[in-house]
Amino acid sequence: MKAFIFPGQGAQTIGMGKALAEAYPAAKAVFDEVDAALGEKLSALIWEGQQDELTLTANAQPALMATSLAALRAMEAEGVSITDAAFVAGHSLGEYSALAAAGALSISDTARLLRLRGEAMQAAVPVGVGAMAALLGADFALATEIAAEAAQGEIVQAANDNDPSQVVISGHKAAIERAVEIAKAKGVKRAMLLPVSAPFHCALMQPAADKMAEALAGVTINAPKVPLVANVRAGAVTDPEVIRQLLVEQVTGSVRWRESVLWMAAEGVTEFWEIGAGKALSGMVKRISKETTQRNFATPEDLAGLRG
Repeated sequence: MKAFIFPGQGAQTIGMGKALAEAYPAAKAVFDEVDAALGEKLSALIWEGQQDELTLTANAQPALMATSLAALRAMEAEGVSITDAAFVAGHSLGEYSALAAAGALSISDTARLLRLRGEAMQAAVPVGVGAMAALLGADFALATEIAAEAAQGEIVQAANDNDPSQVVISGHKAAIERAVEIAKAKGVKRAMLLPVSAPFHCALMQPAADKMAEALAGVTINAPKVPLVANVRAGAVTDPEVIRQLLVEQVTGSVRWRESVLWMAAEGVTEFWEIGAGKALSGMVKRISKETTQRNFATPEDLAGLRG
């Protein structure tokens, strides 16, 4: 049994998806559709632009989705169907890619939603007020304990429960800096501030959640062709109205990736196919569920052997 999983922010690189677009007309059509939806040549930035501009949240989010959907269209040209997966899931913005892949959202709507999401998340907190840090060698329980100790009346939350040895925390900058020092004192292998522009997946993102609630209210969401394992639930959902609400909750809620992978493995998933840029999710899955296998699909070479 397979799950198709879709990467989140941080996987973006200049040139991603270009070889797919050159080799598969259906892959190029995805980039064309995203360009048209946004009214700009995002594809030119993805393929020939500057890394720092691509990394801006408002660009990275639709760009990563476009690359994932282009990879999926190429896979479909090689005989793979979305219904070959028992579940779809994505890390943060990857959840939108998963929903577009499963037919719950149109690619055009997804591109516009992710552009808005990126802009809203960036605008929610003035630069310098918030921060995020990775705790490597800390599990979720220890990260939660560190966050509680560091808060001192400010916000610190476990934002991403990535795998058994990596948790990302998010909140007020001073509180995150305190958490890093507390983590070191508690013997956490490595605690470091992340080079991000805003404190994602914590209560400081409430203004962005409000904007997304308004935007999502006007978008058609269909029942996905395969169930979505939602970030904030770590369980499967198919009801469009529940999905709409969970996408709003996701902006301020934790990405429960470790629990999501464990849930899928317990349901019988033995293969995780990462579709789109990078291999970060595959690495996490490997550390979470050692009995499962992982495959990556980002280039025409990755697709060799799918046909037949």
